[in-house]
Amino acid sequence: MDYREEIRELREKLNEASRLYYELDAPNMPDYEYDQLYRRLEDLEAEHPEEVTPDSPTQRIGDKTLKGFASYEHEKPLESLQDVFDAGELSDFCARLEEALGETPEYSVEPKVDGLSVALEYRDGVFVRGGTRGDGRTGEDVTENLKTIRTIPRKLPDALPRLIVRGEVYMSRAVFEELNELREIGGEKLLANPRNAAAGALRQLNPKVAAERRLDIVIFNLEQADGIAFDTHAAALDYLESQGFPVIPHRTLTGTEAVQAEIDRINDERAAYPFDIDGGVMKLNVLAKRARLGSTAKFPRWAVAFKYPPEKKQSVVKDIVVQVGRTGVLTPKAILAPVRLAGTTVSAATLHNQKYIAEKDIRIGDTVTVQKAGEIIPEVLEVDFDKRPENTVPYQLPETCPVCGAPVRRDEDGVALRCTGAECPAQLLRRLAHFAARDAMDIDGLGPAVVKQLVESGLVRNEADLYALREQREKLVKLDRLGEKSVDKLLDAIDNSKGRDLSKLLCALGIRQIGEKAAQALAAHFHTMDALLSATPEDLTAVPDVGEITARAVTEFLGQAQSADLIARLKATGVRMDSALQATGGPFSGMTFVLTGTLSRFDRKAAESRIKALGGKATGSVSKKTTYVVAGEAPGSKLRKAQELEIPVLSEDEFAEMLQKAENE
Repeated sequence: MDYREEIRELREKLNEASRLYYELDAPNMPDYEYDQLYRRLEDLEAEHPEEVTPDSPTQRIGDKTLKGFASYEHEKPLESLQDVFDAGELSDFCARLEEALGETPEYSVEPKVDGLSVALEYRDGVFVRGGTRGDGRTGEDVTENLKTIRTIPRKLPDALPRLIVRGEVYMSRAVFEELNELREIGGEKLLANPRNAAAGALRQLNPKVAAERRLDIVIFNLEQADGIAFDTHAAALDYLESQGFPVIPHRTLTGTEAVQAEIDRINDERAAYPFDIDGGVMKLNVLAKRARLGSTAKFPRWAVAFKYPPEKKQSVVKDIVVQVGRTGVLTPKAILAPVRLAGTTVSAATLHNQKYIAEKDIRIGDTVTVQKAGEIIPEVLEVDFDKRPENTVPYQLPETCPVCGAPVRRDEDGVALRCTGAECPAQLLRRLAHFAARDAMDIDGLGPAVVKQLVESGLVRNEADLYALREQREKLVKLDRLGEKSVDKLLDAIDNSKGRDLSKLLCALGIRQIGEKAAQALAAHFHTMDALLSATPEDLTAVPDVGEITARAVTEFLGQAQSADLIARLKATGVRMDSALQATGGPFSGMTFVLTGTLSRFDRKAAESRIKALGGKATGSVSKKTTYVVAGEAPGSKLRKAQELEIPVLSEDEFAEMLQKAENE
């Protein structure tokens, strides 16, 4: 390939990777792969300097500033660090530094936290504002979101006229795992990794969302301090620690001969940190020497980042087991002979799916190469076929769920296998969260976190158990974050959900292919659960919006013993099993509603869905054909037009009462 073409391709790949990583928080390649491509581009541009352009990734310091935030101008640029990848490169850097200084200096060696770099500014000892690094000179003003980080001191003991510090905002691994668990339960897209989760949270326009992500920070540099001076980096950090800042831990002062040993020690101890790291940082300790060396156009000459490559080791596959996730997907896992990898002992690795196993031909007894993908999840890279024992056999995932015994079905994409059991214990958390969702039984207050507590406390083992919780009220009020008032509201919401239309129940059961629209069509056509249970596939395909794939999914679900048992349990608790969507169209048949203003009690989409489920229409403009206008806060011109046309206007409370009455008819 011509070098010009390679440079062009590298720039395109790196620019797209940066855009996904920094702007969308959706990385498309491991950091190490990015670093290697970046290094290759640097080498090519060094060989062909005439090809260097201002838009090259090598000419930028950091990420772009997003729209939606005010800009934050850094008086002193927040520079990125030059990377090195092996002991030889690190030794060469130290040699150049010593030659420039004419002596062997003292270094501070610290972990390189994998987070989002920010500056915090204090005036007279009070935190006044903070911003992201951005391109090094201009970042985003994220002051309000930074105020949600509890470890950032709002007021300092010493009221210096002005103080600016630099730190790394991160999400701890423990919080990351907990949030992803709740997102999985709630059916939300999982966060990619702690770094991107932290970046996404810090860039939320609503500080309440940032607060829910429970971010943290470590401070690693003093940028400016009016009225006080320090000779060394270590002394500055000690001072910041005395002011209440969470300062970078495990920093060590050392000479050149021990730098690599300290870098390796940080790597060995990385599992002990609450945050992810992607390397170690070596920087001059004496500040005057830093000033003497200065910076290039992009990097300080007095510091370097040693990036850890993904560690790979061989192990033996002792067994392959299958786990059932909360969405019913069967995931195979290799049980490995324990091996030390990236600071932890690894004894298992994900095998993803049947296609992954088949493509790599992974078998029990094989010797395989393992690495940590993104330094978090161990995965099998390849099989050492020269070490394969005799009589091994290809592995096939089971045809029935290993947890509940129900048949498994391949997803429409042809990759994932999924359990079809309606009462599969492995899927309970996800099923309950879906059952309570607004598009389903709409049980206010029963979110993923509450669902998790109910299941872990043993109070709920299936959907029907929700309707027996009033008898467990005394136990409920003892759960975390559930007081008397919230418990009573939850119990009332559960009781109210019994009267939901059959269409809501059909959506809540989690039948594959059945969303709001299909559930409404089935309920309007069959009217009762009993009629639907006796329907043939031909009966089902006669329903508008129901094709052969949907009909097959409904037939398979309702034909299982687990499904029949669950429906019978729900019926016994008093959950409604018929539909208001009769041939006449339901209680709201012939009515047209317009929703306007900010609704505090309803999600607009969910409210419109409930209107449609009752046979009515929801439109966006007011006309003589409009039956009711539902007005929230700041309704604007639609309310004025309704008043001019003398169309009845409902408050949210009146609308809620009308909905409940109609759904209970």
